Amino acid sequence: MVAEKQINEFISRLRAGAGENLQSVILYGSAADGEFHPEFSNVNLLCILRETSFAQLTAIVPTVEWWTRQKHHEPLVLTREEMERSTDVFSIELLDMQQRHRVLFGDDVLNGIHIPMALHRAQLEYELRQKLILLRGRLLLAANKKKSLWQLLLGSLSTFTTLFRHTLIALGDTPPKTKRDAVEALTTRIPFDASAFMQLLDIRERKAETKHFDVADVFARYLAAVQQVTAAVDKMLDSPGPRSV
Repeated sequence: MVAEKQINEFISRLRAGAGENLQSVILYGSAADGEFHPEFSNVNLLCILRETSFAQLTAIVPTVEWWTRQKHHEPLVLTREEMERSTDVFSIELLDMQQRHRVLFGDDVLNGIHIPMALHRAQLEYELRQKLILLRGRLLLAANKKKSLWQLLLGSLSTFTTLFRHTLIALGDTPPKTKRDAVEALTTRIPFDASAFMQLLDIRERKAETKHFDVADVFARYLAAVQQVTAAVDKMLDSPGPRSV
């Protein structure tokens, strides 16, 4: 369950601390679209301030400290102009926010912002490659520890399912809402074995337990899938428009 009472308390405290400087508070990500999981998901908040001077930021420090004591990540704090001018470098993040958000206070600043899709495709390849390299590095440190391997798999699952959903967007598709359906849909556009993702989603959703699987086997199929999708996105960038790969 999403921590609605804590969210409401955060907004009340933030309004008291920021006053007229607070323009908008938006809930985004899994907590806004029904796929929130208390063990694996974060409550993501976007706070739009009219001014982000030292004085204005320190005015909301007590509220942010209270929020993090509730075991939540600190909110993303931007001005509206900063957000609108960041679409070229944060196209994936802002497109994700735009498609999965709920306005909690103030203006819907995400409505109508333009995301440059050519830059979205470039960022998609960068993010896939960066996260793949990180996955390999952490695998090298955890390879002999089953518990650490499971933590790495389950901890990275949301990142890669999000990037797979954005791969569908880059291919010109409207992705399904759920992680499971998005991964399955991508297999119809890029040939890869999605079985490891399905098994990890089963574990995450309490439909299966880790003891039912060989972690090395799951990791091998998971890594191969990520590598295949990353290679396909690399080839896709050579094309002037969306296409199957």
